[in-house]
Amino acid sequence: MTDQGKINREGARPASLFERADAAWGLDPRERAPRVPPVPLDIPPVPAALRRPVAPQAAPQPGQAAPQAAPQAAQSASATPAPRAVVFSGPDVAIDREHLRDGGLIVPEDPVTGLLEEFRIVKRELLADARTGASARSRRILVCSPHSGEGKTYCAANLAIALAAERNLEVLLVDADVVQPSITERFGIEDARGLMDALADPRVLPESLVLRTDIEGLFVLPAGTATSNDAEYLASTRTAEVLDRLTEGAPDRIVIFDTPPALAASAAAELAQHVGQALLVVRADETSRAALEDAQQLLSACADIKLLLNAARYSPSGRRFGSYYGAKGK
Repeated sequence: MTDQGKINREGARPASLFERADAAWGLDPRERAPRVPPVPLDIPPVPAALRRPVAPQAAPQPGQAAPQAAPQAAQSASATPAPRAVVFSGPDVAIDREHLRDGGLIVPEDPVTGLLEEFRIVKRELLADARTGASARSRRILVCSPHSGEGKTYCAANLAIALAAERNLEVLLVDADVVQPSITERFGIEDARGLMDALADPRVLPESLVLRTDIEGLFVLPAGTATSNDAEYLASTRTAEVLDRLTEGAPDRIVIFDTPPALAASAAAELAQHVGQALLVVRADETSRAALEDAQQLLSACADIKLLLNAARYSPSGRRFGSYYGAKGK
């Protein structure tokens, strides 16, 4: 390190920053009382034309509170409270676990199976996009298929059960297949009023029709009363109002819609305008490429369409999910 005391300062007037500041302003920090330049006394007054007039304020009357400052009042008026999530207030229902096993569905209390592991992978993809989305639409997931018999209701039910196992997450499974509703049948519960009743009558609160199951975190909204105007109800502005009411202010709530096949009814295409993700279920070795492309086109109102291959019997990697949990290693 260079010895600063030995630097040749010849010709530097002053040589250091402290000395230069002291010469100009008398601000050498090594002095206790720095020299401040005098303030000139011949400052001209501000012309009257440039002065801002100040309105006189009347003195408050006895017993009258003093008026608050305008900026503070404007700030409090502009602050709007965040919307609060509605609470599902429908009746409680019990789901028969044996009925779930008979239907090949996931049973929450049973040991881990290959089926559960498969849907764990599916739900991770959906949750990642749901949690990074900026709006409530990303937490609305449509489950559809090109044709009937490809397993879309089976996948929607299993996906809802798998998602409900997440901590601090509410999952609402909506039966939007009004023509052939089957969600309540899959869970072994009685049918009741539901989605179409809330769409047909603006006085009906949709949260009052949501069934609260005994599977923690899982709720069901039945299809409701079918009419000849179901397609028109789904295409109305009331649909957006109902879905917003069910999802606004609830960042930890996922809504899954089980819709009719895209190539068989228009409900899927109508609901695709209100969701952020669509899961297109196709059956392995049966669904044609043309049907898949047509279904994708009908769901194009949703920007994020994912493909789920159902009933695949062959895995090139030879993976067998679920078998690891039953094996005992040495």
